[in-house]
Amino acid sequence: MATNQLLPLLLLALVAGSHADSIAVYWGQNGNEGTLADTCSSGLYAYVILAFLTTFGNGQTPVLNLAGHCDPSAGTCTSLSSDIQSCQSQGVKVFLSLGGAVGSYSLSSAEDAQSVANYLWDNFLGGSSSSRPLGDAVLDGIDFDIEATNGDFFDDLAKDLAQFSSQGKKVYLTAAPQCPYPDAHLNTALQTGIFDYVWIQFYNNPSCQYSSGSIDDFIREWNTWISRVTATSFFLGLPASPAAAGSGYIPPYELVCRVLPAIKGPKYGGIMLWNRYYDVINNYSATVKSIVCTASHT
Repeated sequence: MATNQLLPLLLLALVAGSHADSIAVYWGQNGNEGTLADTCSSGLYAYVILAFLTTFGNGQTPVLNLAGHCDPSAGTCTSLSSDIQSCQSQGVKVFLSLGGAVGSYSLSSAEDAQSVANYLWDNFLGGSSSSRPLGDAVLDGIDFDIEATNGDFFDDLAKDLAQFSSQGKKVYLTAAPQCPYPDAHLNTALQTGIFDYVWIQFYNNPSCQYSSGSIDDFIREWNTWISRVTATSFFLGLPASPAAAGSGYIPPYELVCRVLPAIKGPKYGGIMLWNRYYDVINNYSATVKSIVCTASHT
């Protein structure tokens, strides 16, 4: 076959290979989203983020809120320990997310940050405590979804948590900033350059999110993030259905065949979805994983 005949076939093969790569999903804020074990055994996700530790810092007693799944004050969340271990046995990393859009959290000093780091290590990571809310399972890391404070001393918290990696199992650090750069709450923490995965929330932010027919502002903001923040990889954060956020939803074929090819590069890691409940309802992850792009999609 002549070279000029091979070229269209090679281009088609490259397009057909386009997919969403690794998928991270938030779990824990809807009792109807299914179990954590089922979430991991679906085979859809590389990372599951437990949402949220909504209260911590400034002398407050930490509060874990997993909506209708369990009641930490009654000790019923310890039943998730076996689910977490099942996830990890399948190669799925499980993180605990700090903060969220609604919560009572802040850090008052570097000492306060160290205290919170010690609490997280002893109660969710590789340390020991008589009051571990999720039982004996050792989580893989901590996610920063900080949306309700000025972000002071969260750089200290990140550094303190990272130091625990020297005690054996690596403590992964992840973050979910809003897409306008720099993030008002997480910039100082992210400038430490020690985060592994940054899943940027490209939704509920019309100034920088993708909209059909207008990709330039989105690409510009994505490139700003990956050039100004040091991290192992960056994820495109999206709502898993139109109902999951006020704006920013991208239909699966448009995501796979137009948006992802524009941002894929050495620093691209995959997509992050809010959240598992909406992903189940909309079948978003399974759809994007199955799409094969054709000329009609591009």
